[in-house]
Amino acid sequence: MKVGIDSYCYHRYFGEVYDHQEKPAQTWTLEDFINRAKELNVDGVSLESCFVRLDRAYLSEIKAMLDEAGIERVWAWGHPDGLEGGKNEQEFDKMLENFEYAKEIGAPIMRVVGSSLMFRNEPHEAQIQRLSTMFEKAVKTAEQYDIKMAIENHIDFNSDEILQLLNNVGSPYLGVNFDTGNFIRVLDDPVKAAEKLGKHVLATHVKDVRLLESVPADTWYFFSSVPVGQGLVDVKGVAKALKNSGYDGVLALEIDSLHPDYAGEEDKVVEESVNQLRALTGDL
Repeated sequence: MKVGIDSYCYHRYFGEVYDHQEKPAQTWTLEDFINRAKELNVDGVSLESCFVRLDRAYLSEIKAMLDEAGIERVWAWGHPDGLEGGKNEQEFDKMLENFEYAKEIGAPIMRVVGSSLMFRNEPHEAQIQRLSTMFEKAVKTAEQYDIKMAIENHIDFNSDEILQLLNNVGSPYLGVNFDTGNFIRVLDDPVKAAEKLGKHVLATHVKDVRLLESVPADTWYFFSSVPVGQGLVDVKGVAKALKNSGYDGVLALEIDSLHPDYAGEEDKVVEESVNQLRALTGDL
């Protein structure tokens, strides 16, 4: 299996700083991120569209940069709330527009977001039905572009609910962007989820998390990001389950809200985690 990183690991560098975080001393361009990915010698990257200049000529330059480095890529759309549980038709139209950007950058997979933490307490069945209808339409566009959509569990649905959505749509052009930490955040076992969803997984976010006891349990970052191997996620168990299901894609590291023990050290955490993922996959 291959190792990669999602550009969201460096969200502070791209200008998205949470209220409980400090602003970094440096800022990055997308080129800076790709150069760091090259230094780390990763196999793939996931590029968060919210941090990318959506200009076709520019995207073509980024494609050439990735091609020259031999780096695989996923185009990631939907941060932070995506289709808002199937209620936002304007975002649905934007999602379809992003197939063109994914094409320009040479991405065969586009991460998409159906819902989010913001809608977690709204009735799930109604959200799944609305999203099923939307994705039944979207897979037609996906097939035209020959770009598969990978819906992320975005602190919204558990693995059974994701599987229900996939079965409702029933298309090879809709699969899963499997986020290990986000399953923990909805109290779902990531290894069992990987066994259940493995044959549908197209892309991943490998996120290890640890409890942050200084904040209320209903705070979204109660489970905060830590280096791979230092948290609650059995990453090796997840990777093994995915491999046994036939997944041979990239294990892409993602960091969101770093645990205070590592505050301001995202680049160090990324490097440590990439090395850990290499060691882990080498043992499979």
